[in-house]
Amino acid sequence: MNQVTYLRIYRIVSMAIRFYLQVALFQRRNRGKWTPVVEQRWNELVTRQAKQYKELALKLGGLMIKLGQFLSTRADIMPPSFLAELEGLTDRVPSVPRKDIIDVLEQEWNVEHGNYLDELSDQAIASASIGEVFKGRLKNGTEVAVKVQRPGTDRIIRADFQAMRIVIWLAKKFTPFTKQVDFDQLYVEMTETIGAELNFVRELQNGRAFADRFAEMSGVHIPVYYDEYTTRRVLVMEWIEGARITDISFIEEHGLDRHEISERLFILFLEQVLYGGQFHADPHGGNILLKPDGTIVLIDFGMIGTISERDSQAILLIAEGILFKNYEQVLDGLEDLRFLLPNADRDLLADAVERLVAAYESNELMQMDSFVVERLLQDMQDIVRTQPVQLPAEFAFFGRATSIFVGVLHVLDPKVDLFALARPRVLEWASTKREGKGIFGKEDVFRWILNSTGPARAFPKKLINFLDEPERIRHYLENKEGREREHQRNLQSRMFAGIFSLLSFSGISLSVWFWHEPFLWVSSVFFVGSLWAFRAIR
Repeated sequence: MNQVTYLRIYRIVSMAIRFYLQVALFQRRNRGKWTPVVEQRWNELVTRQAKQYKELALKLGGLMIKLGQFLSTRADIMPPSFLAELEGLTDRVPSVPRKDIIDVLEQEWNVEHGNYLDELSDQAIASASIGEVFKGRLKNGTEVAVKVQRPGTDRIIRADFQAMRIVIWLAKKFTPFTKQVDFDQLYVEMTETIGAELNFVRELQNGRAFADRFAEMSGVHIPVYYDEYTTRRVLVMEWIEGARITDISFIEEHGLDRHEISERLFILFLEQVLYGGQFHADPHGGNILLKPDGTIVLIDFGMIGTISERDSQAILLIAEGILFKNYEQVLDGLEDLRFLLPNADRDLLADAVERLVAAYESNELMQMDSFVVERLLQDMQDIVRTQPVQLPAEFAFFGRATSIFVGVLHVLDPKVDLFALARPRVLEWASTKREGKGIFGKEDVFRWILNSTGPARAFPKKLINFLDEPERIRHYLENKEGREREHQRNLQSRMFAGIFSLLSFSGISLSVWFWHEPFLWVSSVFFVGSLWAFRAIR
């Protein structure tokens, strides 16, 4: 039943409408009285919604799981309790019957699978919503991994994207998220990035590009792919004997150095970012394998993102600013990346970045029971939500990839110092960028002098900021509360009118389907009236 297009769209859209109504009603009932008790009830509501989303995503699979994984990294638009509930949502679904997999193989190869394979495992080695992986043996004795697209996947993903178009339309019309997310561009990014997973030929091409790019990197291996057996729905690649990189017992059993592995893995990811081009957009533990000799194997290049040359230059500004504690430069880089809108409070944001970096360097972020850290992270999320900060769509999957990757690193080595690992690489990368342009320019020399003296120049400002902190916080909270009240009043009226339009339109559709004329007339009247109300409300 979950594969029926109409039912999938209905379940996804109806859940979104239910969530929007619950939020609107909650805000209306508690307008102007945000107390600790109300905040607790709000957290209970969004946690319940996250659980319902997770339950539906696990039932439906497909795009719902990937969207949930994406939302779990979006602290800029999602409440903390929602994020916590979705954390760890994995793309694991029951295997389909082996006979159905054989049918796909033979449809794609136009011959019996035995013509190419001597053996194919009875059970899938790995199973996800898009494809299943089996172990096989070619006629020449080579062991291979055979990835086969699940039957009906094209139809399921198309239905999910149709549902997402409706949900995004609702979000654009009735939620405040449009201040922080370009939904139209995000939808395009989703279709290009996730849709590319449906074509295994693209995955082969991506894998080959990564193999060429990292051929000289010691201790890193990209599997060999076989063109002659690969089609749009079948991918054949080298079989790798190893374990997930987060399998600590495997690492200890083979006497491997967790710290050295984490350093090498970090450099592998950093190289993808610093030099632009493609980056692996789904670097979870299952897509990073470890051989018994410690070799890191990167697999599954279905989800790939791209960083432009211009954006890599902006990343250089941010990295230099963080390393040299020049937080104004960090904000300049974020503006170049289109993360900050012109009317952002730069002093407030610079202070937030500085506090976050200081907390990381002092290891406070590792003390998860610390009240100071909890308050700091809450402040970061509040600032991101209330300031004109947006996530450009092209960075949506980069943020998700970074979050996943950092999680893998901390499983490997909880004490890993990302700044210490990044500093020499960033400086080396910065010098190569400038060498490519010729001799250092005056602007480069001046900026590096300013960066090098950053800590000394920052001391007077830090003292002033410390003395002004209570007053700034008071103004910030007053402005935040006023903006929220005004926006909620404008939003809720339009939300009710718009949702009523959608519900009455659904009534029209059902009455046409079942040819119930009285219900058709009633639904039409309500639809026209709600549309008029929606346009009239400003």
